[in-house]
Amino acid sequence: MIRTHARARTAGAALAASALLLTACGDDGDSAAEGGEEVGSQDADFLTIATGGSSGVYYQIGATMADLLADELGADTSVQATGASAENINLLTDGNAEIAFTMGDATVQALEGTGPFEDDPREGLLAIMTMYPNTVQLIARADAGIESVEDLEGANVAVGDVGSGVELNAQMVLGAYDLSYDDINEDYLSYAEATDQMANGHIDALFATSGLPNPSLTELATNTDFVTVPIDGEGRENLLAEYEFFGENIIPAGTYEDDEDVETVSVTNHLLVSSEMSEEAVHDVTAAIFDNIDRLHASHAEAESITLETATEGLVVPLHPGAEQYFEEQGVDTDADADAEDADSEDDAEDETDDE
Repeated sequence: MIRTHARARTAGAALAASALLLTACGDDGDSAAEGGEEVGSQDADFLTIATGGSSGVYYQIGATMADLLADELGADTSVQATGASAENINLLTDGNAEIAFTMGDATVQALEGTGPFEDDPREGLLAIMTMYPNTVQLIARADAGIESVEDLEGANVAVGDVGSGVELNAQMVLGAYDLSYDDINEDYLSYAEATDQMANGHIDALFATSGLPNPSLTELATNTDFVTVPIDGEGRENLLAEYEFFGENIIPAGTYEDDEDVETVSVTNHLLVSSEMSEEAVHDVTAAIFDNIDRLHASHAEAESITLETATEGLVVPLHPGAEQYFEEQGVDTDADADAEDADSEDDAEDETDDE
């Protein structure tokens, strides 16, 4: 059962939160926390987990996580259905969520002040861990005649909720093939809405960026014939060259209705946490998750990729000191966290000379 709660935040708490926002990491390491990150004193009594659409993988895993943390920590937890990454980052930095599921690309854009965070960069983003790769999936009705990304020209295409990680990826994929929203009839729809519209014949194709299989697409396959369109060739190479957070991936044969593997790309998911939370609180949250990892694995097939051994791989933001403490106790290499900080420093240096 998913627990819910209502909560009021006072002006004093908001002021305290703003005072505790993470500052830029310096090389001198002057901080009370071992990792050089300044964090707050908030405990784990109330935990809101920002996920994604209620029919998506984020929500399924987040719901199990909420119950797990309630049972193990005695916390009052809630899982919040959202438009996913961009909205989740806003909820986290505005103090309306303690834990958030995000994709690495949206997190990088939040740090840089690009995309949906144009001229509004976000500070204080800290991670509990990386989780599993989110696979970019382009699905088309079998009778729409769409066999490649280029075939989307003139089509009715669902590109995800406004500002979601799905929409960000849709724009990037289109751009890699010299297309834009000017070339398609874009529609901003959640997974559930997009699959309903496809089943009704109103949508020719849809983008989904999620774990495999996506529950909404699995349901769609029961009543609608569709194909998985490859993201391959020169366009794929453009994506991999331009965006470091994309990696090569495939959608295995049989995931939906395809007889062969389909080439695509993926982005690593992050579990972010509020910098308002104390080191002890985040240590306890991290320990509760990994001490009961079998329970989380049972929430969805993709959750089985969440392991202690890979929890610090592919980070684009530093670990919260509480999570870092737990991983060090378990003998997990946290050098990836340092790599994330180094990458941020390199990006800052590049931004000084790069108009983009």
